[in-house]
Amino acid sequence: QVQLVESGGGLVQPGCSLRLSCAASGRTFSSDGMGWFRQAPGKEREFVATISATGGSTYYANSVKGRFTISRDNAKNTVYLQMNSLKPEDTAVYFCAVRSRWGTTEAAFGSWGQGTQVTVSS
Repeated sequence: QVQLVESGGGLVQPGCSLRLSCAASGRTFSSDGMGWFRQAPGKEREFVATISATGGSTYYANSVKGRFTISRDNAKNTVYLQMNSLKPEDTAVYFCAVRSRWGTTEAAFGSWGQGTQVTVSS
């Protein structure tokens, strides 16, 4: 089973950028699609972005399209989420997960990390 550890969260002002990292260990990483989700206070966890095993295909939620970029480095067993032009509504705990099948719901993902807090506030 793969273990996932997210990092890179923090407190930033609106309009600023952050890059989240998700380090994987425990088994082969390069054969799995990966994804990022987020959960704001009082809300359900929602899909943010996903990337294929090779990194050649990506898909984003409409709310982050054009601002966020998902990428991966299979040599480092790490997936990234570059977040630009951050807004207060991006405030949430961000989770990475292994994608077991194509989809953008939680049911398509497993092996979740513990999450990293992102707070966007002036």
